[in-house]
Amino acid sequence: MASSAGSESQDVRYEPDEQPPLPLTIGLSLQYAMLTVASVVLSPVILISTVGGSEAYLGWVVFAALVVSGVTTVIQVVRVGRIGSGYLLLMGSSSAYLAICVTALERGGGGLLGTLIIISSLFQFVLAAKLSLFRRIFTPTVAGTVLMLIPVMLSPTIVGKMTDVPADASPAAAPVTAAVTLGVIIAISVRASGGWRLWAAAAGMLAGSLVGGLVFGIYETERVLDAAWIGGPALAWPGLDLSLGPDFWSLLPAFVLLTFVGAMDTIGDCIAIQRISWRRPRAIDFQSIQGALAADGLGNLLSGLMGTLPNTTYVHSIAVADLTRVTARAVGICVGIIFVILAFLPKLVAVVVAIPGPVAGAYFIVLVSSLFVLGLRVLLHDGLDYRKGVAVGLAFWLGLAFELDWIFPEYFQGVWSDLLANGLTVGGLTVIVLSQFVELTGPRRRRLKTELTRESFAKVDAFLSDFAARGQRNEEMSDRLRAVGEELLLTLTRQEAGGGRRANRHLLLVARNDGDAVDLEFAAATDEANLEDQLALLTEQGAGAPTEEEISLRLLHHYASSVRHQQFHDTDVVTVRVGPSASL
Repeated sequence: MASSAGSESQDVRYEPDEQPPLPLTIGLSLQYAMLTVASVVLSPVILISTVGGSEAYLGWVVFAALVVSGVTTVIQVVRVGRIGSGYLLLMGSSSAYLAICVTALERGGGGLLGTLIIISSLFQFVLAAKLSLFRRIFTPTVAGTVLMLIPVMLSPTIVGKMTDVPADASPAAAPVTAAVTLGVIIAISVRASGGWRLWAAAAGMLAGSLVGGLVFGIYETERVLDAAWIGGPALAWPGLDLSLGPDFWSLLPAFVLLTFVGAMDTIGDCIAIQRISWRRPRAIDFQSIQGALAADGLGNLLSGLMGTLPNTTYVHSIAVADLTRVTARAVGICVGIIFVILAFLPKLVAVVVAIPGPVAGAYFIVLVSSLFVLGLRVLLHDGLDYRKGVAVGLAFWLGLAFELDWIFPEYFQGVWSDLLANGLTVGGLTVIVLSQFVELTGPRRRRLKTELTRESFAKVDAFLSDFAARGQRNEEMSDRLRAVGEELLLTLTRQEAGGGRRANRHLLLVARNDGDAVDLEFAAATDEANLEDQLALLTEQGAGAPTEEEISLRLLHHYASSVRHQQFHDTDVVTVRVGPSASL
């Protein structure tokens, strides 16, 4: 398995640090932009048209979305300080926020929406800085549940767009146009292969727009003809509402939840792009992930300040990069510049804005279906045991029921009505509470905190021996735990042996029983090398005398059932599972 992955990664044509020829860079950038510009523009268009906003406001929101997406794409790719992943990840409008943003606009206008986005973006900066502290709360179980609830909230908006045609249009205009759009997208997605699948959404919207325009006359040709080739929008900035009234507090939990869920999506995207960006496989760089989250937070902060929809990383870029095997940063920089240029080309933007409502609605049906399936995949990948299944099932049902006012709405009035009328808030908070209840009532964790030095071995060894005795583990299991503790302590302190010790380094060791196995978690100050990298390289080492470090890693690899290393800016977290016998 490792060898095949290694040979597959040899196909990378240009790594992030390499510079492709200029024609190739521009050509790929245009392909990325064509695939994503509709998604960047359509979500703000649906947002403003759903609430009946003015043409000036619509123009401003679309302009702001393109500018923010372009600027944050460049920052995401270039990596300015600790902001940005340093990988080819594109940024664009997030459809996940669409339903809750509609509610915010209806209740308090653009000022309330901007304030909510800004405040929720601050949570994303905190998450990026202290990712290691939140990993037990905002888990894949929470993310998967919220992703599955997003289609529930978006359903009324999508249904409204499906019937959004001029009053004098043919009764068949909406259903036929939507059916053609859906049919083409589904046919290409299901039957096409390779790069053709990437164009399924674009082809479906093009086919639907042609049918809507040529057959039923519902494509807004006048909008395209009236738009200028070059220019900016009329200033229609909605400002900020700093009164922080009841509407703000009732909607803030949903915005914060979506911020964290969007962050988990960004984490997945950043992991995926790292996997395909290098010829030689590398372990995941969690510092890069923290940079991606910080760029996400910056994008949301700018979106709130400019009064447009929040943004997020786009998976399109990963699919194209995997297909072309070009992951150079130069391509991402060029795409960001193209987004900003498009903001000042109103006629080209008008081509997308004029897309008929049924076409946009059909496109979003496919999109929310993908979100639901993605949420399900996240849950299954994380392992959906009985306890998690109860939490997810109850959270989803309660979210759906409160969204549709099925549960005693007469008893929830005033502030409670505003808060509990949002299915995303109810479902998200429910799964967090239940997940934490399962965690807190599970097997008790034992902790040891000590300095990260080799002299601390006696403390670590005594702690693990006592833990094994309390858990009535046999001698073989006790020896295995102690061996893992010794080898991992030696590995984490290897710089000290070379004279590179840093002051105030501490180790937090957490141990927990899990049936026949034991889970150990070592949290320490950040080290320069990633343990997973070194374990992966063991299979590639040639013959020769191993160093002390290699011996330590080989022993750890033998005693432990699994080893995971998460590297953050401020913390290394090494999770080791030790079974009765080695499984690797």
